[in-house]
Amino acid sequence: MPIPGNLLTTAMAVMPHKDVDQALKTAMSLDVPFWPQLPNYSYYEDMYVQAAEHFPGILLDMEKQTLRFSMDKFINEFEETMARFDDPGYFDVSETYSVVYHQFLSRDLSDRPAIHGQLEGPVSFGFNVLDQDDRPILFDDTVRPFMFEFMAKRINVQLRRLKKLNPNAFMFIDEPGLQFIFSAMSGYDDQKAKKDLDVFLSMIDSPKGIHLCGNPDWDFLLNLDMNILSMDIYTNAEIFAACANSIKRFLDHGGILVWGIVPTGFEAYEKENLSFLAMALENIWKQLGKKGIEMDQILANSMLSPATCCLVNPDKEKTVEKAFHQVNALSQILKTKYKII
Repeated sequence: MPIPGNLLTTAMAVMPHKDVDQALKTAMSLDVPFWPQLPNYSYYEDMYVQAAEHFPGILLDMEKQTLRFSMDKFINEFEETMARFDDPGYFDVSETYSVVYHQFLSRDLSDRPAIHGQLEGPVSFGFNVLDQDDRPILFDDTVRPFMFEFMAKRINVQLRRLKKLNPNAFMFIDEPGLQFIFSAMSGYDDQKAKKDLDVFLSMIDSPKGIHLCGNPDWDFLLNLDMNILSMDIYTNAEIFAACANSIKRFLDHGGILVWGIVPTGFEAYEKENLSFLAMALENIWKQLGKKGIEMDQILANSMLSPATCCLVNPDKEKTVEKAFHQVNALSQILKTKYKII
């Protein structure tokens, strides 16, 4: 089933809440809800820790809240992991690693236009998790191919489970690390990444997409095999709008863009208002219009969201909740203006 557009609202999953019920209520306030990831509630709810469940070689210290990797442990556990490779339950997110996910699964979500899940992507996971030599496991030619296959398996298992709740379910692959692969210092260049990501995405069922809040090579990203792209347009508007040719190709293939326009950080949020945010977003769309992308196509293939996730604010979760409310308000303003039912 296609992912809906028409300025529906959604958000990415990482939230500052310590109250599971309140986090779910906030997530459910958007058109396309999701299960929140709440690292302030439990370290198990951290996006990297959740992705690490059952990954061979992982050293998880809940007391110190650290996540590491041991090659010796990887070798010892690899055979057991492969023996479970056809077990969907083994690759799903357990209740230990997300109470929130399982509460989300218990709800009736059939009336929503869509729902989404998420998992940390292999590039970011591989950059973040260090081995016994303090080296990112992404650089290990033995571990990396398995890691991509392992994460693809986990994404597919979750997507199939979510589709039982709503046929329009889709998955986001959270990949903040993609902004670093174009650095000469990364040790993992764009050619390696393109090859690995092409194979990785070919293993994942559709609909599938990527989310990141940083500033990668947008042309590179828009030409990957995916159905939806979520980004922080509040920060990256000018750079993203310069990639009109790739944007048009992505939209022509039915791709959906999630415009992260409402800031969630306390200071940025307090200085903005709905009128300015609407104008800023429309200015980007007008720039793209001058480069041959029709407004009707943009609107039909767009969703709105907060600009970023935010775990630290002086008022804790209140600004994030306000941002969610403002995304809905902005959607209504633009739908009314452009006569979207």
